[in-house]
Amino acid sequence: MTVWIAGHGHMVRLQRIVVNMTLKTNELFVPLAEATGETCGGKAGVLGVLLRAGLAVPDGFVVPFAVHDAAVRDLAPHTSHRHGLGTLRAAVESRPLPFAVVKALERALEGLGNQPVAVRSSAANEDTSEASAAGQYDSVLAVCGVADVAAAVRTCWASLHSPRATAYRTRFGEDGSGSEDPAIAVIVQRHLDAEVSGVMFTPAGQDEPTAIEASWGLGPSVAAGTVTPDTYHVHPDGTVTCVVADKPTRLDRVGTQLATRAVPRESRQRSTLDEATATTLATLGSNVAATLGAAQDIEWSIADNRLWLLQARPITAAPPAPPPSSAPSGPVTLSGTPASRGTATGTARTVQGPQDFGRIRPGDILICPYTDPAWTPLLRIAAGVVTEAGGALSHAAIVAREHQIPAVLGIPGATTITDGSVVTIDGTAGTVTTTHAGPTPPTR
Repeated sequence: MTVWIAGHGHMVRLQRIVVNMTLKTNELFVPLAEATGETCGGKAGVLGVLLRAGLAVPDGFVVPFAVHDAAVRDLAPHTSHRHGLGTLRAAVESRPLPFAVVKALERALEGLGNQPVAVRSSAANEDTSEASAAGQYDSVLAVCGVADVAAAVRTCWASLHSPRATAYRTRFGEDGSGSEDPAIAVIVQRHLDAEVSGVMFTPAGQDEPTAIEASWGLGPSVAAGTVTPDTYHVHPDGTVTCVVADKPTRLDRVGTQLATRAVPRESRQRSTLDEATATTLATLGSNVAATLGAAQDIEWSIADNRLWLLQARPITAAPPAPPPSSAPSGPVTLSGTPASRGTATGTARTVQGPQDFGRIRPGDILICPYTDPAWTPLLRIAAGVVTEAGGALSHAAIVAREHQIPAVLGIPGATTITDGSVVTIDGTAGTVTTTHAGPTPPTR
């Protein structure tokens, strides 16, 4: 039996490895510095390359494809992953890890000093040049102790069978049906209590700027689009332009939990980065792109007064250029961050959460406070996306661009648009306009 995995921009075949659970515990896992995409997935493989290049990546290890395969192979033999996904996901998440794997976790966590760790997915189809899989698989931050780490590993494994991940693989021709199963590894690395985090897109051409988004606290606030971040552009001539956002909340570790906390009023509209730090980030991004051989989408954090790299992947779809600063053209026009090119006219449908998913019909314009990765299946239906928070480098924006639907993010009060009204979204200009015209097909 074989599994298809992504490597260096093309698909290669890897023979399944059967794990002998009597192996010594230190032979089950792969040090992150030795990880490769062929056995540990795209995310871990890239981090391994960066560590070997001497760049700052938090220490850790990888639970490779083979351990997942051996632990869950009997749960759904010869069964299409299009059927019984909820049951399969629950079965994977509830099954205890084999004793040898738990003992290996104990030893590996001791090697990291028994500190809080981040447990992160690294799937075969993740972080490739064809598809980012941005936000499609689960990660668990601030995990302490072997029991909770084991549970987090199972959570990452189970996310392989989530509706959003399955919908994403189907969209990109990797639906996991038939005899070929999708593969997933899990990264366990030291958790960073970040003061500032964000996302950076390195330039594809010499004349283009480095785009940086940043906010207070841990990175999911920016990557998941739950806040509208500060935006910086570091231009080739060294100049830095900045748009400072209102950042009312931040995500932090509090003990063994993650907590969303209010940002002090005096810091909400204070710039998260100074020009020197933005320039240093751009230089770091250039080094990463040179190491990996292509423009990169990079997640980063500042902790302990040091810049850290958390993830890097090829840019699958670049955001639109920032529009010139100008006021909306009329009283019924709202403006925000242009996040995905194109225009579309359709019926506005406000979605506050999963309970509203059934209201979305093909051709509707999805309007929401922010988009959770679990909402990815809606992007196969909606003609466009509008959010109250988020930036052009967030997971939702990336997936909207991959689905080639227009998106405008970060419009305060967007959910007050009358549900059922007809709106036109321009994802290149960053505008949303109420119109009385009938819906028209989107242009891309």
